[in-house]
Amino acid sequence: MTTVVAGSVGRGPTGRSLPRRSPAHWTVRAVLTAGAVAVVGMWWQDTTALSLGTFGASVTAAGRVAGLLAAYLVLVQLLLMARLPWFERSVGLDRLAAWHRGLGTNVVLLIGVHVLLIVVGYGLTVHRQPISEFWTIFTTYPDMWKATIGALLFFAVGISSARALRARLSYEAWYWLHVTAYLGVALAFFHQTASGADFVGHPFNKVLWTVFYLAVALSILVFRVAVPVGIAFLHRMEVERVVPEAPGVVSVWIAGRDLDDLAARPGQFLLWRFLTPGHILTAHPYSLSAPVRPDRLRITVKEAGDHSRGLAELKPGTRVLAEGPFGHFTAAAATRPGVLLIGGGSGIAPIRALAEGLADAGRNVTVVYRASRRADLALGQELRTFADAGRITMHWVVGTRRELGHDPLGSDKLAAAVPDLIRRDIFVCGPPGMTLAVLGTLHRLGVRRDQIHTEDFSLR
Repeated sequence: MTTVVAGSVGRGPTGRSLPRRSPAHWTVRAVLTAGAVAVVGMWWQDTTALSLGTFGASVTAAGRVAGLLAAYLVLVQLLLMARLPWFERSVGLDRLAAWHRGLGTNVVLLIGVHVLLIVVGYGLTVHRQPISEFWTIFTTYPDMWKATIGALLFFAVGISSARALRARLSYEAWYWLHVTAYLGVALAFFHQTASGADFVGHPFNKVLWTVFYLAVALSILVFRVAVPVGIAFLHRMEVERVVPEAPGVVSVWIAGRDLDDLAARPGQFLLWRFLTPGHILTAHPYSLSAPVRPDRLRITVKEAGDHSRGLAELKPGTRVLAEGPFGHFTAAAATRPGVLLIGGGSGIAPIRALAEGLADAGRNVTVVYRASRRADLALGQELRTFADAGRITMHWVVGTRRELGHDPLGSDKLAAAVPDLIRRDIFVCGPPGMTLAVLGTLHRLGVRRDQIHTEDFSLR
């Protein structure tokens, strides 16, 4: 199961979902942009007109700017994924992850430009060929071997993040390759402070740069290490039992103490690390599939890789570490009395949790459950129980398009099943193809963008 983070969406001209952006979202963007401007300002203050008097010097100066911006963006990337609560609440982990991925391409390009322009600029200044000048820089400048290793690590991470290669790598291989970026960051720092023209002879700049690095490192240690360990210590979470729900789908019940203190709401997810071989080295995002109780909680996972497949083999008593909760796919996003929940595949986990939570809050809840086969209706019995008790209204949409002879989530079918959907908040969670098709249907039916809430997130 690939668990995802929520955002409210509309439809753009490309047909892709467009997240709503809060004032806090723009504040985060403004702060990060201001940081980039400050970095360029630092370079500008340390650069005199005389130092740009030759073409070679100008090329070298451009290389310095590229290097500074590359280093700044790397730190921003780390900060975006440091699980800072304010960032996550303001923007959402889905958009933070998207920013992280987008900045990665820029970082790799800027590092390449930095190396090229510095070598060419120095070569023009001393009248040497670029290859000869690169060897001179590598063998005579302080910490250049560190800078070279760091750059190669960033290039490797960047290549592994390309969509075609990323799809071929296991999550674990991708994750550990990305962990090497931390070594690259450390090596780059020593290179910058030892030989960077903006730091050598500029103690104030060096102190500020060092403080920025330390602040990012501290954020990662606190929110990605200390907080999960603290949660484990306080709540003593462990696997209670594993329950098959459908072919390739299991629910993992996790016992603990004072779990309601996590303040996890239906529809949210946590990053789970199970302390057993095959699971201990990586954390994966899985949604809650039921409201949290003081002594237990539950995730429901559809087989989608080695990690999710291995959850079926977890033994009772296995200790659990968790980060979170994360996500905005919650009842707090709903502003109308009526709510329509549309789920399918792995997306039924947060939909089922939301259905119970919204029903408990007195909302008028309708659930549309899409599946290709009746055997795939994981958690279906629980939803039937809610429907039989009059707590929700259920619509089962089972069968392939070929078997049904039509699109079961098309405009006419969906409008006939839920005639008042135009007046409801609508939550959609499921496989990407299903989600995109439903968004298109809702757009054609004239549903407003602020009524639609969907999930679209992956850690890689």
